[in-house]
Parts: sequence; structure tokens; C-alpha cells
Amino acid sequence: MKYAVVESERRFLVGSMPSVVERTTEITDHYVTGTRLRLREVVEPDGTVVRKLGQKVRLGDGPHRIACTSVYLDDDEWAALSVLPATVLRKRRHHAYLAGRHVAVDELPDGTLLAEVDGGDQPAAEVPPGLDVLREVTSDEEWTGRGLSS
Repeated sequence: MKYAVVESERRFLVGSMPSVVERTTEITDHYVTGTRLRLREVVEPDGTVVRKLGQKVRLGDGPHRIACTSVYLDDDEWAALSVLPATVLRKRRHHAYLAGRHVAVDELPDGTLLAEVDGGDQPAAEVPPGLDVLREVTSDEEWTGRGLSS
């Protein structure tokens, strides 16, 4: 874990988008078959493209703590790695702030809204007021990126 950043996050199915969204990005994730690796391409609102190879590993001290490692890729590296067999998830990520806390709401292709509240390196964050929570899915593998990819 020497190079990993530990995050504490919670995920929720939500019934509606927060009232104020600051920016929206387009994300395509490739979950490399047979590995814990993910290739991610993010298109920012201004058209800037960021590509990275990442790994997220749940730590044994609770379902909320995850070790994250990322390597940024250039075009040639992306081209070489993106041909690996993988399942793919496309989503729109809406970035909002509720009660001063960053909330990322992923809009899935079928319209489902999945919110993530990140506590950083602190214990998992409380649900900010104004988030239309239907139910928490933090510990449900079906609602991870890999679980949602096809």
C-alpha cells in the first residue's frame, strides 16, 4: 500500500439529482478481465481527456475503506492497454456540493442515479442534507463499477 491513497467512501442509490450541479464529466471505465485493474477515460466539460490505469482494493477494516492507486496514461499507453479484454461501464458524473461536502452522482445509461460521498482519509462521511437517498449500497458488490459493467 506504499503508493496507494486510502479513501473512505459511501455509495447510495438516489431518487433525484442535487439541485445545483457544478460540472459534469463523461466517464468510460474498462474493468480488465481477471484482474483488479480499471482503465478510465474522463472527458471534462472543456473537452480535455484524462486517461488512467487504476486499482481499488477494499481494506479489511471495513467496507468503506478503499486503497486507490492510479497511473496517468498517454495516448500510446492507452492504445496498448485498451485492447485488453474487459467489461465496460459508461456514465455521466455530476459533481455537486451539499452542505459543503463534495458529492459525485453517477448517471447510469438506464437513468439510475448512484451517489458517492467521500470522506477522504477520515471515517466514512455522513449523508449530507439534501441528498435524496433511496438506500445505501456501499457494501453491495452489485453496485460497484465492476458489478455494473457489461
